[in-house]
Amino acid sequence: MDEVALRNEIRALVLETLMLSIPTEELTDERPLFGPEGLGLDSVDALQLVVAIDKKYGLKMTDQEVARATLRSVATLSEAVFRHRRPSQVSPNLNSQK
Repeated sequence: MDEVALRNEIRALVLETLMLSIPTEELTDERPLFGPEGLGLDSVDALQLVVAIDKKYGLKMTDQEVARATLRSVATLSEAVFRHRRPSQVSPNLNSQK
């Protein structure tokens, strides 16, 4: 999956998980998820997102500072998931080439 598709998937996951009733196009890649200039999410929302990201992508966020930085926006979330998934994206056939 490319980065654009992953961002779109994460955007949909955020909207669905948190049951937000805003149009998808309003949740831009760089829009803050927390704070007054963002969506205004709270700590309960953060916990729900952490659980949803772990469940869907296997990305665990056990460090509070890492979670805070990762949950800043759709862009930071997708970047973290992309980096987490990248090693498993290597084709198993690469090692068998002669």
